[in-house]
Order: sequence, then C-alpha cells, then structure tokens
Amino acid sequence: MTTVPVFRVETEKLSGSAIRLDGPEGRHAALVRRLRPGERLDLTDGAGRLAECVVRSAVGSGDPALDVDVLEHRSVPRPQPCITVVQALAKGDRGELAVEMMTEIGVDVIVPWAASRSIVQWRGDRGEKALAKWRSTAAEAAKQARRLWWPQIAEPATTTQVARLLEKATVAAVLHEDAAGSLADLTVDQEGELILIVGPEGGISPEELRAFADAGAVAYRMGPTVLRTSTAGTAAAAVLLARSGRWSSSGR
Repeated sequence: MTTVPVFRVETEKLSGSAIRLDGPEGRHAALVRRLRPGERLDLTDGAGRLAECVVRSAVGSGDPALDVDVLEHRSVPRPQPCITVVQALAKGDRGELAVEMMTEIGVDVIVPWAASRSIVQWRGDRGEKALAKWRSTAAEAAKQARRLWWPQIAEPATTTQVARLLEKATVAAVLHEDAAGSLADLTVDQEGELILIVGPEGGISPEELRAFADAGAVAYRMGPTVLRTSTAGTAAAAVLLARSGRWSSSGR
C-alpha cells in the first residue's frame, strides 16, 4: 500500500470543502510527485490540523498547482509533555542528521546550542544558512513521519540562554558519560516541558555543567556506551517519549 503524501499549507487554507495547493508545495505535488485526478494526498498546517484530500484537477502550466477536494477535516491537540532537545552544533552534516531523526521520533523543539567545545560555530551568513538547513531538514522529516505537529527549530542559543530555558523546565537533563544516574531511571511527568541537553563532539565543559546544574538540570548517562552527538539526542528522547506515555496506545 502506497503511503499518502503530505504537504504543508497555511492554516487559513484548511477550511471549506475545496483547496488550491499552489506555490512550492503545489509545484512539488504536480511536477515531482506527479499527482493526478483521483489520487489521495493530505494537507497539514504543522500545528495539529489535517485535511484528507483527493486531487480534482491540475491547474496552470507556468506555475503548476492542484485543486483538491477535502474528504475529511481532523485536528489533534499538541502532544504532552513537550520534549525539547538542546543540540550542540556539530561538524559536517551530523547536526542535520540529528534534526532529521529527532523530528521523525517526535521531538517538539530543537534548540541549536553554541557550546564552547563545538568544532563549528554559526556566524553571519554561514549561521543563517545552517539554521535554514536545519529547518528545511525538519520540514522534510515531518512530512515523511506524517506529523501533524511539526517541530520548532529555535534560534541558536548561548550557554547563558540555555540556562534560562532550563529554569522554566519541568524536568531538565544533561547527557554526560560520567554521570552517576541513568536516564532510564528518570521519573517523567506526563505534562509540562522536558529538556534534554546534548553536548558536542568535544564534550560539555565543566563550566557549562555548573551553569546547567545551577539552573536545575541533573546529569544522566545513557548507558555503558558513548553515543555520537548526532544520535544521543534521538536515543535519549526516545526513552522520555516512551516513559511519558506518548508512545503508548493511550498516549497523547
């Protein structure tokens, strides 16, 4: 059975019985996916709303679009608890890989963190392009995963700004290989905001650990092995998603 493709539209379009899918998403649907009359597609605003649709007709030749008929409207509440991962900047495409995987499993907010030991730093045009790439990666992964609530890719944060985020968290955890406690033993609330901090390839500095501890975060280890920065956030978030009930049959 072929998976129904998903496209994103503005919230105001998700009303009524007919929608025109135009712009970049419409071009992709018409030219790349080559959707034809009678074929199914889903439209979402990435904020909990979904329209299950069927293609009625293709529109235009210069700027292709699709006119679709809505079969059903659905909406789902924002998942609880909110899972935020503070992801240290990583070299190469490791940061994008982390964003892709965390989006697929259900992380709600990803905060790029300029850790002191990050090999790469985002500055000027390079930083803007890197952030845009993270956001583009998250959008494509959200479509693939058929998420109705798409993750927020926040603006890059300094260590001081991350510490301020931690002060408002219900649970704040720092992943560290030398921690005494195991993340598997963490008690997870089913509401509020859970924040995970994932360090860079060079590790989290003692000064950063102190700043996060002062803000209320507790250090935890994942297990007997050391994970890469590109996979640690996904593995840790999966633990919290499972323990919070979000992956159970009755999960929200």
